[in-house]
Amino acid sequence: MKKKIIRITTVPISLAVLLKGQLKYMSNHYEVIGVSSFGREIALVEDQENIETHVIEMTRQISPLKDLISAYKLFKFLKKEKPFIVHTHTPKAGTLGMLAARLAGVPNRIHTVAGLPLLETTGAKRQLLNIVEKITYANATLVLPNSYGLKKIIKNHNFTTDKKLKVIGKGSSNGINTDYFNKSMIGQSQRSELMQQLGIFDGDFIFIFVGRLVSDKGINELVSSFDTISKTYNKIKLLLVGPLETELDPLSDKTLSKIESNKNIITVGWQTDVRPYLAISNALVFPSYREGFPNVVMQACAMELACIVTDINGCNEIISNNKNGLIIQPKNKEELQNAMKYLLENPNKTSEFALFARPNILENYKREVIWKELLNLYKSLET
Repeated sequence: MKKKIIRITTVPISLAVLLKGQLKYMSNHYEVIGVSSFGREIALVEDQENIETHVIEMTRQISPLKDLISAYKLFKFLKKEKPFIVHTHTPKAGTLGMLAARLAGVPNRIHTVAGLPLLETTGAKRQLLNIVEKITYANATLVLPNSYGLKKIIKNHNFTTDKKLKVIGKGSSNGINTDYFNKSMIGQSQRSELMQQLGIFDGDFIFIFVGRLVSDKGINELVSSFDTISKTYNKIKLLLVGPLETELDPLSDKTLSKIESNKNIITVGWQTDVRPYLAISNALVFPSYREGFPNVVMQACAMELACIVTDINGCNEIISNNKNGLIIQPKNKEELQNAMKYLLENPNKTSEFALFARPNILENYKREVIWKELLNLYKSLET
């Protein structure tokens, strides 16, 4: 009989997208149950990962009463299922899942850290989030930062002891499917059709951003920088691929106005398949303030794009400055503009960055490498 592992995320899209393929791989070795709030992706998880799922509502906002109810429901479920590992992802699922797992007597409680939203918070809210983070780690038996930079940040903040921290492989929560993220998978006719739909012409230089359109991703700086250089440079476009979030971390009104008024800024919203958009682009611009280990940067590199990223953990581990991209300081519009201008004015260098991008991913971040490392960790916990 297979041992049981329960994987918990706050929302189901994390199970469906961020951990895609991994749960199915683990189900060959263990009985795997996925737990999250309800969403349309629940059915997708069951279908694509071939695992059982269970819905327990959790909110991403701070809500003591709702959180208490969620924790109690998790406790009851874990007490009934008796898994030998509970493995959580995302901040709220981590806090509630680790607490409930400890109270339920689960022997192995693992939490993956894929970024620290609290780093961009100040004042009383920051103090509260620091306490919550420490509670999460205190209830875990093992904490997996998904980058070495993140591990260092956690140690520097004294959130937990060094012996509880471990990075899987060279970083990343799930690695990348390099067969899927392969430029040759997107034919020329598909690219041409998409360019026509978007009003992009041959010879246009396409900067692309993929992700949530929120302040913490550096979108205010990106839009402002592009708006400035688009007044000087012809035949350039900025392609924004991702959902506009208006609740937790909205963009400034000034940014929204520029997105609306600059005809060279193209927004396409959330896309199930980002590969065609990466395939028609020249460079990824990812000026995020904080990350764990960014999938988007790995995806862009696998699709042979030069990258501009910020000097933050994860990004500065995938990108080597002046080898497969450029590294700039976060929140620095001048550096961002200069980096974008550099790629425009040095096409040979841009091509050189793109040439080095994919081999690095193939060597270090293929998803099978990450899965095997995690499986070995699980196996080591069997007694």
